[in-house]
Amino acid sequence: MNETIRLINERCSTRVFADVPVTTGERAAILHAAMRAPTAGNMMLYSIIEIEDQSIKDELALTCDDQPFIAKAPWVLIFVADYQKWTDLFDATGAAGDAPRRTPGVGDLMLACADALIAAQNAVIAAESLGIGSCYIGDVMENGERHAELLDLPLHTFPVAMLCFGRPHKARPVTGRYEKHVVHRNRYSRLSADQIAAVSEDLQQVHAPHGLPPGADSYPEVVYRRKYDAGFTHEMNRSVAFWIDRWQREDG
Repeated sequence: MNETIRLINERCSTRVFADVPVTTGERAAILHAAMRAPTAGNMMLYSIIEIEDQSIKDELALTCDDQPFIAKAPWVLIFVADYQKWTDLFDATGAAGDAPRRTPGVGDLMLACADALIAAQNAVIAAESLGIGSCYIGDVMENGERHAELLDLPLHTFPVAMLCFGRPHKARPVTGRYEKHVVHRNRYSRLSADQIAAVSEDLQQVHAPHGLPPGADSYPEVVYRRKYDAGFTHEMNRSVAFWIDRWQREDG
């Protein structure tokens, strides 16, 4: 196991931070690593918003499912899928010629999201190599109307992930991962009834070894209630529909 694989293996989310700043040099190194990530057509279809204003961090802590640690994070970055910078360039340079410039579609959005998330993960691993922990906040996709206004986001942008960085307050236990049935060979293969029953039992052993909460008969039932059918998930789906509709509008 080399150093890079060891870092990936030991990395886990950090939500409690030591009262130590992320230095200017460390920030520069992490941002440089992010921007060295693979990118579609070398277009870098993302922008990174560095949140320094404490009042914005405080609001994000509320609008991102009431998570106070966001406000206390030494360094916060929002990774934004961004085609606006390219549509602005196309318009300013007359790149479309005599034809009308098309509006970005959902395929462009998916590609930009991939670019942004690959860059974000580069930042996570670079930070880990410097002893700086991180935590992804997907809830930045929620409350779309408010976040669009708060971050002054133009039409062809989408905040796909927020990252909180800081040195861990104490050592963090590594969270287990369930690795069975993840890799398929040549084609996707749905699980059989017997495999599904085994997976349900295995997941409980990995994620709830001390038993299920009252009223739950299986670990998938816990996930359904706490994640799939939770209030924040309904808001996320509502907001993502808002972001997709907004993305595809003509500039105005």
